[in-house]
Amino acid sequence: LFQLPCYLVVNFFFKACDKLLSKILLGNLFKLPSYLREMWITKLKIKHDCVIGNRCKQFNVTTIGTPFSVYIKNNITYSPQLHKVEGEPENIEKFFKDLRKDKKISNVEIEGNNLFLIEVQKKKKVTASIFSTLGPKIIFVKPVFVDKEGYEYWEVASWEKEILAKFIEGIIKEVSREVEVLKLEQTKLKDIYFSHLMPNLTVNQSLAIRLAFERGYYLWPRKTSLGKLAKEAKISIPTFREHLKKAEEKLMPNLISQVKP
Repeated sequence: LFQLPCYLVVNFFFKACDKLLSKILLGNLFKLPSYLREMWITKLKIKHDCVIGNRCKQFNVTTIGTPFSVYIKNNITYSPQLHKVEGEPENIEKFFKDLRKDKKISNVEIEGNNLFLIEVQKKKKVTASIFSTLGPKIIFVKPVFVDKEGYEYWEVASWEKEILAKFIEGIIKEVSREVEVLKLEQTKLKDIYFSHLMPNLTVNQSLAIRLAFERGYYLWPRKTSLGKLAKEAKISIPTFREHLKKAEEKLMPNLISQVKP
């Protein structure tokens, strides 16, 4: 067999490596796929006719929820949802009682202030067409928050800006014209929050931790005391302290796991 001198082989090898490196540095050979580049993320404030949002305003409560895959069968839209309702216990009870009467709701499961339901629309729901088209390309990076005025806050991401633009356009066109784009920007993948299931707090534990946070108990110097918080919650100081302690014990592991080293 014909064999090249060793020095020619080595020279050829280094020239090939040099060309390969040049192509890599110039970006002509390896281009990162879109899903490995920086993600695009948007935050929307939405007000529309919603079985949850309407009742949040009516009963002065808030919810944190996770939507699941919307699906259509026999021209009927099914929207499974999981929510955690926050507010005064009597308001939460009224919220649940009124929700059970709604004929557009099925498969209602309530445990404490946690709620699972399936919203059923006999006609093809316009939101479903948006999610069926763009859903696989849309990532909910945070739970959906609904405030006491019924406004929903969605934070979604995708690897292409155009996908988010079409998503926003579809929401405005088919769901509600009352949509405010709070942000639309690029972010690194590591900055996207992967939501965890909410710790299983009881209604009293949730009320205690929320009241303590809202009244400045965790600020320094503290803006309130256990005595004032217990009085506002209409329970004794030892009972309030116990609810708050148990809530902190459940929340702390999840919070510590999110702290970057």
